[in-house]
Formats: sequence, C-alpha cells, structure tokens
Amino acid sequence: MAETFNCFSLDATIADLAGSLNLPAPQVRSAVDLLLDGNTLPFIARYRKEATGGLDETQLRALEDGLTATQELAARMQTVLKTIAEQGSLNDSLRGRIQACTDRGALEEIYLPFKPKRRTRATIAKERGLEPLAQLLLKQERLPGSRREILRPFIDPSKDVPDEATALSGACDIIAERWSEDTDARILVREQVRRGRLVSKVKRGKRDENSRFSAFFDASEPVKRVPSHRFLAMQRGESEGELRLTIGIDDDDTLRKLRQRLIRNHECSFRKELHETVEDCLSRLLHPGAESTVLSEMKAAADMEAIDVFVKNLRKLLLAPPAGPQMTIGLDPGFRTGCKIAVVDETGKFIESATVFPTPPKNDEAGAAETLLKLIRKHGVQLIAIGNGTASRESDAFVAKLIRNEQLDLTSVTVSESGASIYSASELAAAEYPELDVTVRGAISIAHRLQDPLAELVKLDPRSIGVGQYQHDVNQQQLRKSLEREVLSCVNSVGVDLNRASASLLAYVSGIGPKLAAKIVAHRDANGSFETRAALKDVSGLGAKVFQQAAGFLRVPESAQPLDNSAVHPESYYVVERMAESIGIESRALVGNAARVGSLEATAFVDEKCGELTVLDILDELGQPGRDPRNEFRTAKFKEGVNKPEDLSPGMMLEGTVTNVTKFGAFVDVGVHQDGLVHISELANQFIEDPSDVVSVGDVVRVKVLTVDLDRKRIGLSIKQTASSCTGVR
Repeated sequence: MAETFNCFSLDATIADLAGSLNLPAPQVRSAVDLLLDGNTLPFIARYRKEATGGLDETQLRALEDGLTATQELAARMQTVLKTIAEQGSLNDSLRGRIQACTDRGALEEIYLPFKPKRRTRATIAKERGLEPLAQLLLKQERLPGSRREILRPFIDPSKDVPDEATALSGACDIIAERWSEDTDARILVREQVRRGRLVSKVKRGKRDENSRFSAFFDASEPVKRVPSHRFLAMQRGESEGELRLTIGIDDDDTLRKLRQRLIRNHECSFRKELHETVEDCLSRLLHPGAESTVLSEMKAAADMEAIDVFVKNLRKLLLAPPAGPQMTIGLDPGFRTGCKIAVVDETGKFIESATVFPTPPKNDEAGAAETLLKLIRKHGVQLIAIGNGTASRESDAFVAKLIRNEQLDLTSVTVSESGASIYSASELAAAEYPELDVTVRGAISIAHRLQDPLAELVKLDPRSIGVGQYQHDVNQQQLRKSLEREVLSCVNSVGVDLNRASASLLAYVSGIGPKLAAKIVAHRDANGSFETRAALKDVSGLGAKVFQQAAGFLRVPESAQPLDNSAVHPESYYVVERMAESIGIESRALVGNAARVGSLEATAFVDEKCGELTVLDILDELGQPGRDPRNEFRTAKFKEGVNKPEDLSPGMMLEGTVTNVTKFGAFVDVGVHQDGLVHISELANQFIEDPSDVVSVGDVVRVKVLTVDLDRKRIGLSIKQTASSCTGVR
C-alpha cells in the first residue's frame, strides 16, 4: 500500500482520525487498512472485529468519511498549488502554509488573494493605473505636498480618470478589496455575523397570510439559536421567492473593531477617505461575504441534522416487521378508476388481478364484494394490504365490512404507498412485470410491502420513500450517500435469501452491487436455485474477494449445510466443526441447539485466524441461527367512522402509526388521509431533547386529538395526554 495519501502521509491521516474520534491509533490503522483494501463497512463490522477492536458501523462510517474528506482536501490542495504556481506567485513559505492546512476553510482563506476574480470595481481601477495611488495611501503616512499635488499624476481622461475625485475613489476601491482579503479582518467580521441575528422578511408583493411561510414574514432570532428545521423552512421560502434572509450585526461595534485592525495611523493623509473605505469594505464586501459563509455553515449544519433524521427514519421503515410469507392481496384504492387488486403468493409471485368499484362514483359494493370474496377463497388469502392513498379509508371500511359479514379469518392492513407510483412506472417494474398495467404493478408493490418491507423498498430511490423533511433542499450528494449506506446496513443486518431475492435486493448485499446482482439472478434463472453458498462462485465475474464480502450475508435455506442458512461466515465453518467434535456430535446437530451451544467456552476455540469476538458471534448465531432482527409484526387499528379530517374532534382517543419523526415532533397516521403532528412537547411528560429517543417510524401509538384546523390542514395530537401508548413509545 502506498504510504502517501496524496499530499498527506497515511500516518498523519491516521493520527488525525484517531485524535478526532478519540480512538487508539493502532485500532484506526487496522480499520483504515481494511477500508483501503476494498472491504465494505458491513463486512468489517461483522467479520473483522479482532482487527478493528470491535468498531461498530457508526465508528467505521466516521473513519470512512474522514478518509474521504482527507482525499478531497488533498485534491483541492493540489489545485490551489498548481493555480498559484501558474501565476508565478508560489514560494516555499506559501507552499508550506498551504500544505499545513488541515481543513478546507483555512486553505480557502490562504488561496483567496490568488483566486481568479471576476471584473470588479478594484480591477477596473487597476486597469486605469490607480494601483500605485492605492499603494501610496496604504502606507498610511503623512505625505508631503497638497492633495492636488499628490493626486495630479493619476488624472488621465484617456483612462476614464477625469478628476481627483475619480482617482481617489478608484484607489479606495482597490484598498477596500485588499482589506476584504485580510484574513484577520475576515475572521473578525465572520465572528460578528455568527453572533448576529437571522432576519427573515416577506418580499414586496408576496404577503399572503395563508402562506405556509407566514410565520417568517417578519422573524428575527439569534443565529446560534435557529433550529435546523426552521432554517430550512426559511430557506425554502427564500428559494420560492416569498422571503429574503439576511443576518443583522452590530455595525458600530464591528466598524470600531475593523478600524482598530485596519487603520494604523489616524494622523495620516486622506484619513477621512480611509475611514470611509473601512465602512465601504464592511458593507459592500466583508459583511456580504461573511453572511454568505455563515449562511452556508448554517445550511451545512441543518443539512447534516435533517439527513440524520431522514436516515434514522429510513432505517426504522426498512426494518419494519414483515408480515411474512403468506398469500396476500394488494389493493390500490381509487375512486373514478376503481380499486386495483393483485394477488401474490407466499413467495411474492404475482397470481391474478382484478378491478373493483366499491366506492363513488360507481358504488358497486355488491359486485366488488363478490369479486374480492371469490379471490380470497380461491387462493386462500391470509392478508390484505391496502394502500393509504386516495380512497384508502373508504376501501378499508369496505374490506372490514366484508371480513365481518363473511366471518373471514384474515387480516387487513393499511400500508404506506409512498413511492409506489414511482416504482410502478419505472424501468425496473416494467422489466419485472412487462405484461402488466402500471396500476396492477402498484397493487403488487403494496402487497410486497406488507410481506417484506425491506425487500420491496430497496427497489426505490430512498429519497422517494417520504420519511424525512426538506429532502429536496439538503445536499443531494450527501443525502444519497447517507441513505444508500443505511440501506446497505439494513439489508446486511437482516440477511438475504440467495434463491428468492430480487436483483434490487441482492445489489445491496456487501460487495455485490447492481451488475453482479443481475448476473446472479440470470445464473439462477438459467441453472436453477443455488444449492449452497459455495455455488455462488460459479457466477461469471464473481471472484474470491466478492464471495468473501458477500457470503456471510446470504442465506441458502435449501442447502445441505445448515450453516449456509446462518450468519456464520464460510471462512469460520471449521470453527463450528471443532466445536462439534469437542462434544462428540456432528456440526449440523449443533446448529440451533441452544443447550449444547451454551455449554461451550469461547476461549477454547480461539486460534490465529479466529479471535474471541468472532467466536462469541458464532456461538450466538448457532444458538438462534438465521434470527431476524426485526420486531414482531403488528398494525394499528383505525377507528370506524373516522375517515377524514372533518370526522375528528378535540378529545378523541385514537390509534395510529408513526409515519415520520422530525426534530420538532412526530407525524402520526390516524386514518384520515392527513397525518397529525405530535409536537415534541406532547410526546412525554418528561423533557425530550430528540423525538427519536421515544418514538420511531412504524411505531403503533395511542394519541389524543388536540386541535383540528381544516383551513390550514393541520391536526394537533398528543401522546402524553393518553392513559397509555400502544407499543411504540419506549
């Protein structure tokens, strides 16, 4: 491995990472070596615990992000060095200052004076030959002669400098720009702005009291106290042309401090003009520049917080309890076009479809009941998944009535259909179901979401699942990376059935990716099911490295080797053989035998290839092989007769499902086509700093209706004012 990391030595990078993450350097080096060698985060976290000292995925992510940031800084550093060298301004001292930078901000401060500039008032003044005058004034000395004598040599009508005032104004423009590049002055003003107030004003002609941004039409609060969600809301208002955001500062205090910094001789010639230039520099250059920087800092911090919330919600949604392999009907509700029905079997295979019209405008409830009942009995349906979109509650009431009247032994569940329409119209859906209508594909997806949310939701861009706020406003590259990394973690924590998984699901298995996933499915289609994990090596293009990264996360229930259906990695099968031999049984008799496994001492099986942490994981897995980390399946029961916001009234006690968690509270679906908000103050009787500490996406909770604002489409709910929550509040 190369011992340099572009401009930085690897040793220095590791030392910095160890310090910033408060980890021992040897532990960090081992993890970094594994990352640079192409190992995935799930593989390292699960199967290389000895090497990393048991670092978890969160710590490994921080290391990976640190490495990426170092690479990006090094690349930017090379660009800066090259640009300054091409200008002929690079010397050893400057090179040393640049290479000593440890963050992007410090690097950009050094680079600022050398950065190619657009045409400014200062560049125009320089073109007019006024830079020597600016240099003369910057000396801040008492100059011999009168003002006229000093300025006369710089007057030249042919260069658009017709008089003394123009010459002096141009020189001051040059000085203002020079001062605006002074590092200490920039830091001073930036700190003043950080201590300032964020001011939000409605733009002229945009005042509408019904606007969703009306709360920010005349708002002001300290920069340091603005919550991330409020800042992102203000920025959305600005991007949509309703608001203007500025940061107000104490101008008098800032000017006084700047003059102390920039004016060295208050008795110099042209002192009045220099004092005025400080004011111009602040208002025209330093303040706007610092304001832009601080707003960018606030945006970056808000993005990180919003993405963190999105990631937490996504994880809970992906790891929602699966209903499991049961005959299922997916019902995609609709009024005018009817309800699309799709029957899928225990493996998720599409069987049959139909369209019924139990709701207005056709109101063919009898015909719809007959069709649905026939499908239920024909296929032995055990579950009905109803999408939560338009006509959802009406369809749910129709199905509930049918189940009650016919005394059917099945369960009806309302399922979030966020992103289902995107999937059903996608190339992937067309490839999976080329002969089916888009609406039928949507009903199939709804059924699959109930059977196994994780397996179905991986088919979507995670940004379209709808469990965050302002996802279109935050840094899209950062959001995509964070969400995809979370999907990867979820898929590998659950494990994937090699013979039943779609290419979309296989693509998230450690080391595989979309291209190899497609090859695996093609090989499976051509040659039949994989009989063992080892048979995966027969797939074209799948080498030893990929097999090493992926094998432990794949399951083959049909395999003659029971460990192939566990999280024990093939590289450790020999350890299980040793365990079995030590108590005189076959290894297959040890799998799932908790009593026998409990009698084994981990230290007895540690060797040079397998440390104690790995042995403990193996013992845990042998006791409960193939254990699904997801919770038991449970659904909310919506109240009959409460189908729309108009049916709600303050004081009602309802059951609902948490659909989204933000920094200011949680949104709950109580079955009225519009989620209600449980503000953070209404989550629990004790102080709550982060709503995700007490509720998660998918939790079933009991709520009390506090307010119903039909005009503003807002529903206020409370969890703490109920006698008890169902299962969601921890």
